[in-house]
Amino acid sequence: MSSVRILGIDPGLKVTGFGVIEKQGSQLVYIASGCIKSNPSQSFPERIATLFNGISEVIATYQPTQAAIEQIFVNVNPQSTLLLGQARGAAISALVHAGLPVAEYTALQVKQAVVGHGKAAKEQVQHMVVKLLSLAGAPSADAADALACAISHAHAGQGVLGALKPAGYRIRNGRLLG
Repeated sequence: MSSVRILGIDPGLKVTGFGVIEKQGSQLVYIASGCIKSNPSQSFPERIATLFNGISEVIATYQPTQAAIEQIFVNVNPQSTLLLGQARGAAISALVHAGLPVAEYTALQVKQAVVGHGKAAKEQVQHMVVKLLSLAGAPSADAADALACAISHAHAGQGVLGALKPAGYRIRNGRLLG
């Protein structure tokens, strides 16, 4: 039976969550998870370097074969959205630099795949990650979101997630609705 090791990333400038799982057939196995934190007293470029280097270290340590990252949504605060986008860019750069194929999922898709509905609360995502990976305790919210992203990727093309389209679209009776 072949296995695939997936690195999930929940990007953030202050805290970037990561989660590594392995898909062995239809089984999902927890490998590792955690957070990469940048220091707010550092300059912006130094914080971006911290994220890039942290993700590169995770890749070197856990040797994933695929990566999945959460897409950003437009915030009420344009400055926050811009900073988050730049942190996400640093994460994607680290993944691509390591030669990993990168899949992107909206928060709606991740929640739909893990919890069953796209409006799930962070606590519901954490709870389902614990259940799906048979964890002894709940990871931090950022690490749980990253694990959920990896789980979504592991299930891509199967069942409900395989039918999901980009945010803003719905499927009803096998037909795409705008």
